[in-house]
Amino acid sequence: MPYRGPLTGDGGVTTLVSPSTGRPLTEIPQASLLETDRAIEAAHAAFPAWRAVPPGERAEILRRFADLVGAAADELAALEVANSGHTIGNARWEAGNVRNVLHYYAAAPERLFGRQIPVAGGVDITFHEPLGVVGIIVPWNFPMPIAGWGFAPALAAGNTVVLKPAEVTPLTAVRLGEIALDAGIPEGVFTVLPGRGSVVGERFVTHPLVRKICFTGSTDVGKGIMAGAAAQVKRVTLELGGKSANIIFADSDLAAAASSAPGSVFDNAGQDCCARSRILVQRSVYDEFLGLLEPAVREFRTTDPEDPAAEMGPLITSAHREKVAGYVENADVLFTGGAPGGDGFWFPATVVTPRSVQDPVWREEIFGPVVAVLPFEDEAEAIAMANDTEFGLSGSIFTSDVGRALRVARAVESGNLSVNSHSSVRYWTPFGGYKQSGLGRELGPDAPDAFTETKNVFIAT
Repeated sequence: MPYRGPLTGDGGVTTLVSPSTGRPLTEIPQASLLETDRAIEAAHAAFPAWRAVPPGERAEILRRFADLVGAAADELAALEVANSGHTIGNARWEAGNVRNVLHYYAAAPERLFGRQIPVAGGVDITFHEPLGVVGIIVPWNFPMPIAGWGFAPALAAGNTVVLKPAEVTPLTAVRLGEIALDAGIPEGVFTVLPGRGSVVGERFVTHPLVRKICFTGSTDVGKGIMAGAAAQVKRVTLELGGKSANIIFADSDLAAAASSAPGSVFDNAGQDCCARSRILVQRSVYDEFLGLLEPAVREFRTTDPEDPAAEMGPLITSAHREKVAGYVENADVLFTGGAPGGDGFWFPATVVTPRSVQDPVWREEIFGPVVAVLPFEDEAEAIAMANDTEFGLSGSIFTSDVGRALRVARAVESGNLSVNSHSSVRYWTPFGGYKQSGLGRELGPDAPDAFTETKNVFIAT
């Protein structure tokens, strides 16, 4: 996909590389500081007219945007397979997710309700008013859906958006920006700006016209954005790291728990902040569970992501593959799945057992297809082990006891949990983390409110 946008290349050029083959795909220019300022200023200039668009008309434009994304789903999926190494099945789902998120939030402009609050001596009413320019910083692991989770509710609430895709995976974001214009979103309202974090991302932090930043990425970078935003008391939504627990109790359906566990951590080659990368198994069924898990891991299909049967593709870059390999070199490997040889950034699905709960494979976010397994004695120890982490994003609980499921779910310090499944993220329910996994919530019915100020007006009667 040759770049057809407005950037001059003054900010440099990045060569994109296929994760599946290790060969160059295309080159894409990076925004300079001047180009970043111009994009932010254009978004600020476009804001008054966009916020003034009647709610029904704004909703119609967003529905048209959604329909065009749906029509381009195969094209977007093919771009994601090439640029990110996602399996074709995942990539099609991701394009569909952007379409569905846009349709969901297309209903928001007409439902951005305020309140009438009883007071003495008059009438008190509240309004949700858009913030202005929103800067959205998208990671490389899920370039399409995470972009949509940010820009759809922000646009629905009447804001303008400047979106920075990850340097190595910008192609679907650039295409979404083109589709937005085709749908009738005015120039300056939604701008996709490929660029380096040190230029574009940093300017979102320092530019006074950017009123909010949505960032998904590493905890360390998120902390830096939060600290920088404090200088202007700038709002932030941060979706950061994870080291989620998959807790398997002895009374659960062990076969179902074992067969579903690989998908919960190896999907997208483990490059998922919600990956259940720690499996906690009750000691009385520990050996039995591992016996069921091993064939499920060995049969997990890691192959050409264009193959419809592929369940896992390659890692994103050679440098990231080396980082993941470094964790495994210092761990006790129980068993692995297969992976293609030759070119590309392939790594097999890998199950390890840590030597202690202080081992990096147990405590750190590896962001690769590596899962660590340890036993626990009882419910209290399972909760303590699950909570013994700086993160708290997601997790799963397998048990046939509904009371235990509720007790453990309430006790585990995590923003998104599922019982007897791994389906804890949906666009119509809130998503976000505890502790150092982030700040604020995305998705769900209240997401547009996070892109507004609440104004209170008292009218004396």
